[in-house]
Amino acid sequence: MTNETQPGPPRMKLWLRLVLAGSLALNLLVVGAVAGAVITHKPWRGHHAPRLDGVGGPLTRALAPQDRRAIARGMRRAYHDGRPARAEIRAAFEALIADLEAGPFDADAVAAHLERQRSVLAERLAVGQELLLDRLNEMSEAERAAYAGRLRAVLAEHRRHHGR
Repeated sequence: MTNETQPGPPRMKLWLRLVLAGSLALNLLVVGAVAGAVITHKPWRGHHAPRLDGVGGPLTRALAPQDRRAIARGMRRAYHDGRPARAEIRAAFEALIADLEAGPFDADAVAAHLERQRSVLAERLAVGQELLLDRLNEMSEAERAAYAGRLRAVLAEHRRHHGR
């Protein structure tokens, strides 16, 4: 009898094993990220400004899609109609920067700049509230009741996710 050893399958090269291990790790990472998003039920959100029709928070999110679109159109129209020129906006920021850089620091001057910005935001909020109230006045009692139910659900969802 001869003691012959059968040659086994050829060994995989090291670089190929490393590529396969890296590929497996990447696939597991992707699957884990997707599974985590599905399990937590939290949509992935980019870091960008909220859409104009989503600025109103739960009051806006509870609206029916057609009502949300109508309010968004009204907000855009009001924004474009009352918006100061870019040169004015730029000049206001330049004046704020100049007051921040000036010495000694003049808190009252900076406060005046910030107050102007707050008043612009307050005006936009007032327009949004007016448009929402107009929309609610146009709704039937059944539509308002449905809106109230959706608002209750939006608030409950917010509390469930944020514990408040």
